[in-house]
Amino acid sequence: MTATAHVDTFARDRLPPRALWPELRFDLPELRYPARLNAAAELLDAQVANGRGDAPAIWMPVDGKPVCATYAQLQHRVDQIARVLTEDLGLVPGNRVLLRGPNNAMMAACWLAVMKAGLVAVGTMPLLRAKELKQVIDRAQISHVLCDAALMQEIATCMRPDSEHFCASLRRVVSFNDGAPGSLEDLLKSKRADFRAVDTAAEDIALIAFTSGTTGVPKGTVHFHRDVLAMCDCFPRSCLKIEADDIVCGTPPLAFTFGLGGMLAFPLRVGASTVLTEKNTPDSLLATIAQFKASVCFTAPTFYRQMAEHAQKHDLRSLTRCVSAGEALPDATRQLFKAATGIELIDGIGATEMIHIFISHTPASVRRGATGYAIPGYRAKVIDENGRTCPPGVVGRLAVQGPTGCRYLDDERQTVYVQDGWNVTGDAYSMDADGYFFYAARADDMIISAGYNIAGPEVESSLLMHPAVAECGVIGAPDAERGQIVKAFVVLKPGFQAGPELARALQDHVKADIAPYKYPRAIEFVSSLPRTETGKLQRFRLRQTAAA
Repeated sequence: MTATAHVDTFARDRLPPRALWPELRFDLPELRYPARLNAAAELLDAQVANGRGDAPAIWMPVDGKPVCATYAQLQHRVDQIARVLTEDLGLVPGNRVLLRGPNNAMMAACWLAVMKAGLVAVGTMPLLRAKELKQVIDRAQISHVLCDAALMQEIATCMRPDSEHFCASLRRVVSFNDGAPGSLEDLLKSKRADFRAVDTAAEDIALIAFTSGTTGVPKGTVHFHRDVLAMCDCFPRSCLKIEADDIVCGTPPLAFTFGLGGMLAFPLRVGASTVLTEKNTPDSLLATIAQFKASVCFTAPTFYRQMAEHAQKHDLRSLTRCVSAGEALPDATRQLFKAATGIELIDGIGATEMIHIFISHTPASVRRGATGYAIPGYRAKVIDENGRTCPPGVVGRLAVQGPTGCRYLDDERQTVYVQDGWNVTGDAYSMDADGYFFYAARADDMIISAGYNIAGPEVESSLLMHPAVAECGVIGAPDAERGQIVKAFVVLKPGFQAGPELARALQDHVKADIAPYKYPRAIEFVSSLPRTETGKLQRFRLRQTAAA
């Protein structure tokens, strides 16, 4: 590694040994980055230096009207926030900063400021509860939080010494988007806008993206400044072909790497602009496209299916490209959306471990039923349980290599994801003779519902806290609208009566305990659960029951 700019080397010291990293490939000329770079300087400062200071960067709806922040205005705010981080909060390069907020301009500016100051960004989904935040904060030993005022309740719980979710490492939470005394806006008033980007190494850590595995224990995936640029210089360049006059919109949160790339990093890399909206429904997303004349849209298949029903009510003439990711895209949804809009969806599969999409296609190179092919910069194959390449048409495990790859933060599961230098994603795929990949299923117990990754064991743990539940098993059940839904098979304790009222009570219990999108949409009361002789729950049998 080139000499680090990090003073706090906590995260760097907890990277897996180099021998356990995947093989990294930088085959394309645009991927051969210098040894030192700062992602925020490349995404933002470079655009201003190249004369795009007056160009729109971020669009927002304010009182129902479009409002724009230019690249120069965004740079001004980012520099001020970076000064608050370093001068008022006393943070030094390598410190981790938790970011909490919906998709809005301040959330984007905070992320860029953290990068520019050489800190490590840890984004969190807006719906996470204190219980889930504690897992992230403790794992990454986070001391400071920048939080949208609307989301302060759960993080405040983590600050209370009398709370079971108290986080001892937390020292200060600064709110934004409220202007109260001590808020970020208040601290910005005295700050100059001339912050010089920290001279980070290309392999200095820029962000830790947390993802829940099948055990429900969060895994911190570590990404470098170089990785942020690599995700911008692969898929958007080869498949999406985003340009400076594009206007991007969509639904994925900035805390999700799908959203971080599509909703912020991709457009900034080429001098384009993005529309950031805090709450979306399929109909409101269509209205946003029409109002802002957006040309590119990012969302999950569930949204596209529902958007197709309302498309004729909106002026979508500006829309030219739509990216679907987060879950498998059913061909029926592709055809329905195309019939409604004339647009061929660009499908893609990525992973938090890989930071973004590595298999996709252009609108002109669609193959029915296929996710796509390994995009330029990556290569992929399908392997069997022994690591041998499967012949065409045979389902096996998806393995990928490219300029990005899995590096877990101090986690023994590194050797599960990285095998023989390849990233083994946990997806079951087949590949045809032309190199197109066809999705079969998740190879683990992760439930993917409407673009959200949900670990079944985490929902089980929540249900088991309810006094009525003796045993439970949670799986993903097929669903035409959401791809999968969370379904719970529940064995009750004596004295409790199965029925709709208790089912609703269990659902409400889960919603209050963990992120609401994880609650079981279907509950089936059973007398027993299928188990092996050693007592292990046979989830595959529950999935068979749900499918039937």
